[in-house]
Amino acid sequence: MKIALIGASGKVGSALLDEAIRRGHQVTGIVRNPDKLTARAGLTIAQADANDATALTPIMRGHDVVICSGRFNTVDIDKLIPAVKMAGVARLLMVGGAGSLKIAPNMDLVDSPDFPEAGRANSRAGRAVLECLRAEPSLDWTFLSPSRDFPDGERTGVFRLGKNDLLVGPDGKSWISKPDYAIAMLDEVENPQHSRQRFTVGY
Repeated sequence: MKIALIGASGKVGSALLDEAIRRGHQVTGIVRNPDKLTARAGLTIAQADANDATALTPIMRGHDVVICSGRFNTVDIDKLIPAVKMAGVARLLMVGGAGSLKIAPNMDLVDSPDFPEAGRANSRAGRAVLECLRAEPSLDWTFLSPSRDFPDGERTGVFRLGKNDLLVGPDGKSWISKPDYAIAMLDEVENPQHSRQRFTVGY
């Protein structure tokens, strides 16, 4: 498949890039600074800002899917969705956040008293992105939230999937490594199971 990956040089983007190339896909890595990516087989490097629809649209054209791994407070979803549509790409997959996952019937993780204050603004921006996607009338989107803790970690291929509730293991921990998150995302790219839905992954 041909995958346009926005934010390919970031920590999550790098894991997604590695997994996509491992599986033999052709990836266009879209970054603001091309020097942050190293040329390799299967990768085309393209320079563009995620909020510059004029530059972004022609780069995305001809791809099967767009994956966006940019930070919520730097990517304007109201600009990205029209750009994806103008490019004629049918699917948009978003790297989500854990903050909008439910920890109780009327409580999102981001609103819990012990949620780190430093991450609260970006997590609330992520929740707003999810709400925007849920209101989107036509684009085929998917929003994949990691667990609460999201370290670099190892690629194990062993994890659980959920929907809108935070996944917590028997040990009380909620976490997923970036390489295993990338497996879940590329599985969804290859075999869509969560069209116009949010889902989550954890141990």
